[in-house]
Amino acid sequence: MKNPVSKRGLWWAALLALVSTSGLALWAGEKAKDRDPLVLKSDDTPINRDSALKVSYAGVVKQASPSVVYVFSTKTLKIRNDMAPYYNDPMFRRFFGVPDQGQLPPQEQKQQGLGSGVIITSDGYVLTNNHVVDGADEVRVAFGESKREFKAEVVGRDPKTDIAVLKIDATDLPAAKLTDSDQLEVGDTVFAIGNPFGIGLTVTHGIVSALGRGGLGIEAYEDFIQTDAAINPGNSGGALVDANGRVVGINTAILSRSGGFNGVGFAIPINLAKSLAEQLVTTGKITRGFMGVSTQALESDLAAQFGVEHGALVTDVTPGSPADKAGLKSGDIITQVDGKQVLDPRRLQLAVIRLAPGTEVNVDYVRDGKTENVKFKLGELTGDKLAGGGSTPGSDEGVLNGVGVTDITPQIRSQFRMPANLQGAFITQVQPDSPSARDGLREGDVILSLDRRQVTNAEEAIKLSEEIQGPKVLVLIWREGVRRYIVVDESEN
Repeated sequence: MKNPVSKRGLWWAALLALVSTSGLALWAGEKAKDRDPLVLKSDDTPINRDSALKVSYAGVVKQASPSVVYVFSTKTLKIRNDMAPYYNDPMFRRFFGVPDQGQLPPQEQKQQGLGSGVIITSDGYVLTNNHVVDGADEVRVAFGESKREFKAEVVGRDPKTDIAVLKIDATDLPAAKLTDSDQLEVGDTVFAIGNPFGIGLTVTHGIVSALGRGGLGIEAYEDFIQTDAAINPGNSGGALVDANGRVVGINTAILSRSGGFNGVGFAIPINLAKSLAEQLVTTGKITRGFMGVSTQALESDLAAQFGVEHGALVTDVTPGSPADKAGLKSGDIITQVDGKQVLDPRRLQLAVIRLAPGTEVNVDYVRDGKTENVKFKLGELTGDKLAGGGSTPGSDEGVLNGVGVTDITPQIRSQFRMPANLQGAFITQVQPDSPSARDGLREGDVILSLDRRQVTNAEEAIKLSEEIQGPKVLVLIWREGVRRYIVVDESEN
């Protein structure tokens, strides 16, 4: 190596398994007031998956549909008067005899929106999507054959998950029966109930097509139930129910090029939705747990290097964070949280955001091939924290050939906005035809470790690169504020 080192420009998503919406969950009703905790009807009995296919599901619909409501929103839009520039033009006023009216104010226009919702308590709490009521000046809820209509208060909203809670002044309402959405399996029968296109209460039938869908760019935190039950505009906020008539999800989105049903719909699992609803009713805002690690996915080459099939690879630990105090380090692979498998960084993020600050978590991780366990309490994320010269000549032996490095000078640190405590070897050049370039190393990266051995300067990087036999080397780099592991494979050179 000419001077040490980095890899494939993988498009990284260094996710903080952290995350919080506190401060982002919005208060849209009256000033927060003391409320009694939600008391939700729940039935977690597993469904009978061996029962014969029914001829009719009328009983299921009769049980579930009374709790599904219509949600109507009204918002005021200010439209600029396009004639205003002409009215203010003296020649225009003179020619057409228009008096000087000055700059005309923008016109106001009312925009109507519609969606669906689910009654979750008999005293008037309704669960719906945030986008159904976002920006609304007035929200009304109607239900029943007689279309009983009530003005609704927006108790609280969580834009990160697209959940909102409404409150209407009514009693003895038909509250939905909820169930444990974690018990769902692909292939289970489900029904979508809502108000598509505003035509009235509609029921569609399908199955669970997939679970844990994410990475769609619909919401900040995605853990969707995917279904082929027809979901159309207006279904948003309605119920996805199982074959026993229990709510398993809140319908929220479709994947469509035409804007209509294409057989791919998504619902928020009710376990996540009800935990958010409980927070919004009690406090009017959402707070989420903060672990304090940046992670990346275990791609095949990294999995082979670490000897672990799945998990979230820790690339950085926030100093002073719960994870730091618990002893987690860069290079650890988190495999379970509270007994539930962590398949990737997104699943780790979701496992943490469901938990409130102060919750004790039981974390399994792999370090140096051994499985370890640690328990610690989550913190609370606030602000915008992220769920984180010349070249020294070297030899052509060892690994990372074609890479040039130098020490981090004050000028380099300032130019690349590096933290004051960052140590490593700064990459000054990477030969375009080298394995390092092919695998993603590039100029401006900082090598922090080689084969899990720390690098604090260029000399150490060169020495280690000559000692490591290869042909593969595990490299930890810093790039634009993010730490990341990559594998450079010189066997294909």
